[in-house]
Formats: sequence, C-alpha cells, structure tokens
Amino acid sequence: MRDSTTVDPPSALPRRLGLWSAVAVVIGTTIGSGIFRSPASITNRLPGPLPLLSVWVVGGALALCGALTLAEVAGALPYTGGFYVYLREGWGRLPAFLFGWAELVVIRAAALGAIAITFAEYFLRVLGFDPTHAPFDTYAHYLAAAAIILMAGVNIIGVRFSAWVQNITTVAKYFGLLLVVLIALALGFPRTGGHFTPAAPPGSFSVSAFGLALVSVLWAYDGWGDLSFISGEVKNPRRNMPLALILGAVAIIAIYLLANVAYLAVLPVEEIRTSRLVAADVAQRLVGAGGVIFVSSTVMLSTFGTLNGSILTSPRIWFAMAEDGLFFRRVAAVHPRFQTPYVAISIAAVLGAGFVLLRTFEQLADTFVTAIIPFYALGVASVYVLRRRANYDPPFRTPGYPVVPALFVLATIYLLANAIIDPSSRWATLAVMGVTLLGIPVYYLTVGRRRAALSRRAESAAD
Repeated sequence: MRDSTTVDPPSALPRRLGLWSAVAVVIGTTIGSGIFRSPASITNRLPGPLPLLSVWVVGGALALCGALTLAEVAGALPYTGGFYVYLREGWGRLPAFLFGWAELVVIRAAALGAIAITFAEYFLRVLGFDPTHAPFDTYAHYLAAAAIILMAGVNIIGVRFSAWVQNITTVAKYFGLLLVVLIALALGFPRTGGHFTPAAPPGSFSVSAFGLALVSVLWAYDGWGDLSFISGEVKNPRRNMPLALILGAVAIIAIYLLANVAYLAVLPVEEIRTSRLVAADVAQRLVGAGGVIFVSSTVMLSTFGTLNGSILTSPRIWFAMAEDGLFFRRVAAVHPRFQTPYVAISIAAVLGAGFVLLRTFEQLADTFVTAIIPFYALGVASVYVLRRRANYDPPFRTPGYPVVPALFVLATIYLLANAIIDPSSRWATLAVMGVTLLGIPVYYLTVGRRRAALSRRAESAAD
C-alpha cells in the first residue's frame, strides 16, 4: 500500500479541485436522470405510497453506508482511479483489472447513455415535441449521442473549466429541483390532499419486487462514489475527500425523499407508473405549459451536469490502470496543453455514444447497476483488509464499523441474488456477469501473462 502521507507520483494529474468543487462533483454526478426518470419503473414494481417511499429510504441508507466507508478509504488512499485503487490495494490486481474491464465494456457506456437519453428526452419536451412517439423517440438517441461527444470535448479542454461547469450546473439544478419540490408541495397538497392512502394496497409489496425496485433506486443514488475516481486531483484530500462524500450524500438523500413526497402530492401512484417524464407531468398538472418548460429546463440542466461529472471522473480509472501497467500505456497520455487524460476521455465518449444508440433507458440503467455493485461491495469491503495493515492511517474512520460496511455488502449480495432468482431479470443479470467474468481470461492472456513473465525473470536474475 502506498504511504498515506499522500505523496503524488511524478506523472500525477495536478490537484485543482477544492472542497466545494468536490461536493459539487458528488451532487452533480448523482442528481441526474434517476430522480426524474426512474419513478415510473420503481412504482410499477411497488405500486403503493408506503412501499415506494420505503425503497427510497432504504436506498438512501445503503448509499450513506457506502459513502461513510468510502470516506475512510478515500481519505487514506487519495489517488486517481478511486475504486480501482481500493480494489488493487485491498484484493489484488485481478479484481482491480476486472473493474476496469467492466467499466470499459459495460459500466461507463451504460451510465453515460442512460444520463444522456434523459437529457435528450427533456430537451425535446422543452421544444414542444413528445419523445415517447416517433420520430422523436429516435431523435432522442441521436441527440443523446451528440451530448456525450460535446461534454467529452469540454472535459478535454481542462479540469478547471469542467469543474466550473460542474459547480454552476450543480447549484442551479439542486436549487431548481428544490424549487420544483416546494412548488409541488405548496400547490399540490391543497388541491389533492396528497395521494398517500391506502398506504400499502394489496399486491403493492413483495420481497422480489422490492429488490428489483432497489436496483433502480440505486441507479438514482449512484454518483456518491464517482468523486473517488479523481481523488488525485482534489486539494488537501485527507480532509476534503471525507467531507465532500458525507456532505454530498446527506444532501442527496434529503432532496430525493422530498421529491418523491412532492410527486405523490400531485399524482396518484397509478399515474406515476405510466409517467416517463414525471417531473414534467407534475408541472403540467400544476401550472400548465409554462411549468413544463421550467421543469424540463431544470432536468436538462441537471442531466447535463451529471453527464459532465461522469465524463470528468470515470476516464481516470483507465488512466490509473494504464499508469499501473494494466492497460494500454497510451491511455495514460496527458494532453500537453490542457493537462487532461484526453485519450481516456475519448474512449469513454465513443463507447457511451455507441451504447445510447442501441439501448433504452431502462436497459442502460439496470445494466449499469448490475455491473457495478459487485465492485462497489468489494471496494467498501476493502476497509476490512486495509485496517489490518500497520501503515494504514485514514484521517476519518467509519462510524458504526464493522456493521456499516457489512450492511452495504450484504445488501449487494441480496440484490444480485434476487436479480438472478427473478425470471424477469435473470438472463440480463447473468449476461452482464458473464461479460464481466470474461475479463479473467483476458487478464491472464494479456497483462497478467506479462506480469508473470517479469516475475519469473526477476526470480531468475536473483538466483
């Protein structure tokens, strides 16, 4: 394990992000498409106010468990690559390689696609077109691909410029979403009294359905770990990494719960189930066309910022792998003028644009969560391994240890097992897991074989 005094390697990217920029990355990469696009699929599985709100509370609690643990590990290992580094230090090079492999072939492309398609759908709604009907449902995919390429260009220009975009969009979308929530509560409750009864209609809850809904909820909460990917570019990381992760996670949980209460204040569960653009439909019900434009603009800004944050953070995984000898060395190239990993960013953009042209939002979101949560669990569980090492010196220690990390890991096992058992998600889940495990022979046929050969030569030279 590297020395925890945080001495950067000579090729490290410069540390330019302060505390509030780091908080903006956490909030900005999390509040995006999920809270505006996922309620319909979640409510389809849990068609009752109490089950619906319960799954958001459970999802928030799990995200907080993950963030509290990550705050400890990220403070001790504040290096570019985030979860890749935690997996490498905790479990070895093969699990770390598998994470990078899954990010390359499945995870990041699915995430960028799901975020961008929500941006495109709400953008078309602002222009007065219905993205649920032809030909605009097709146009949305082309628009989403263009948005991914555009934001890749922004991030290649530089971290400071990207962080400025992230800060502006995060403040605007957080308070824009808060304003939408307050308007819905202020105008919706007096008109409807809220749609909270019956709290749990017959057939509105089952263990299997709750697990599948939780997958969609965790998509909405995802982003709390993305800051870790750019740990190597955060100033004073031993202080700022834990603070940013915790402050960001708490702010997100609060606004998400308020948003769902606000939706139920205006629309009954049966209408939320069929609403692909629920925030816009709430505004339409309350204040007409003007409200739709305002809310759709807010969602556009929200998803635009999330897209920026995802492209800002995730390519650093491949950058770190390339520096580590587990990926093509060229991917670690830093732009001579902008000082950004432009090759890694370009790869993410091309893959994301390709995925969004071929998949629906639901397919993209479920694929992302299924592929990434095993690595989240391993990254969180690395705290148990790291705490046994003499030179482990985190600036923050997880409250409730060892229970808090264990809750997150056990919930991940439950989600994966439930997805495999349920016939509606079984084959898609197994396919994603199969593609991920395909990285094992890839590792041993490429970088693993080279590393073994180097080790044998080193042993021969010693003899």
